[in-house]
Amino acid sequence: MNLMAAVELIQAPLSDTLSRLSAVLAKTIPHRAIAQLTGNCAYSPFLTHGEAPGRAGSVATAADLVALRPLLPARGNWQGRATMAGVDVPVLALTSDITGQSALLVVIRTEDTAVPEEHLTPAQLLWDLVTAHRDGVRTETLPGSLAASRAAAAARAAAIAELRDTHGGALTALLGVLRDRALDDTNARTRAVDLAVSALDELRSRAELDQSLAEERAGDAFERLAVSLRRILRARGLQLELGPPGAEEGADRLLPADVTDTALAVVRATVHASLDDQGHGSDGDGEHRVHVGWKVGTDELRVTVRDNGPGTLSRSALDARRVTERLAPLGGRVELDAVPGWGTAVTLEIPLASPNTPRQHPLTALGERELAVLGQLARGRRNRDIAQDLHISESTVKFHVAKILGKLGVSSRGEAAALVHEWGTA
Repeated sequence: MNLMAAVELIQAPLSDTLSRLSAVLAKTIPHRAIAQLTGNCAYSPFLTHGEAPGRAGSVATAADLVALRPLLPARGNWQGRATMAGVDVPVLALTSDITGQSALLVVIRTEDTAVPEEHLTPAQLLWDLVTAHRDGVRTETLPGSLAASRAAAAARAAAIAELRDTHGGALTALLGVLRDRALDDTNARTRAVDLAVSALDELRSRAELDQSLAEERAGDAFERLAVSLRRILRARGLQLELGPPGAEEGADRLLPADVTDTALAVVRATVHASLDDQGHGSDGDGEHRVHVGWKVGTDELRVTVRDNGPGTLSRSALDARRVTERLAPLGGRVELDAVPGWGTAVTLEIPLASPNTPRQHPLTALGERELAVLGQLARGRRNRDIAQDLHISESTVKFHVAKILGKLGVSSRGEAAALVHEWGTA
């Protein structure tokens, strides 16, 4: 495994990461399949790639991987035989502690011989690298991947709910019948009860596992935010004031992972924008302060970021940090209240659920030429470059941009670009 292989792995689309990782590992660790269980992907935490070890058609189950976790440290490896999809096979398991929930990779091997240390070390480093890369993508919460994440998460949640209701109801009814004392054949009834109870336990465990990966307690998410903000502000000599959610502010409420990840990303971006603005402003005692707090309402998460800087923070500065762009896929909003000489207050509101009714495609209001200009604008092109590519004057580009912003009901090029990333072309 060399650095170029690692670079190619990181450059690959996330959907191809597991297959690329398998190809790289195969050069030193022969295997037939590979499986992962991670906590930094809300919509597909369990993935497999390769040839199934048995005839069941599946490489492994999430429960198979969960059973291996007690055998491993927070970061390290374990080798031995384990049951994967009902078949006893030799495996190598690797864990990475890059994220709060350890990321687990299981390599289903073709041979029983131990993997030597000279191959284990680069394999471990490569898994750390993949885990860190995925966590970075999650933290950035780019609009395109976030929109796909939320759609997939919603579909998966609906499927799990349906399976839980269907199988839970069937198994509960089965238990009721089998526990009827009027039935004979005690041994058969006892065995059937045991099987049904085991199936119910596995179903509940899978649901709980999925919930732990797809949702996060509001108080825990805020603590994650506090840790990252302390690192940011410590080097700048600023005082951080926190308003964590209490019981009345929904500290114990479970929030969708895409909501908490977006909240952390936009708060950090807003704080960075505030630091850029704070260059020379302070209050009477000369101490710079940043206050961050949030409250979980019935329908939305409301986050506030206040500072005592010069009060000159602009919306364009937030757009430069992609705050509005990151909020767009979740229907989030940002309010800015800057008072020169007193400081700035930024309020971020993120809905906790997708709208029940489909929204009208916003780009259908634009004409063909306006769509062409918007497509260039969304790629970060300047007016002069757009004019050259479309063979029109720069003043005509400015005219089209003004018309586009008006038709879309947005106030900046960044907001217009966010709509393109969210909706695609009309």
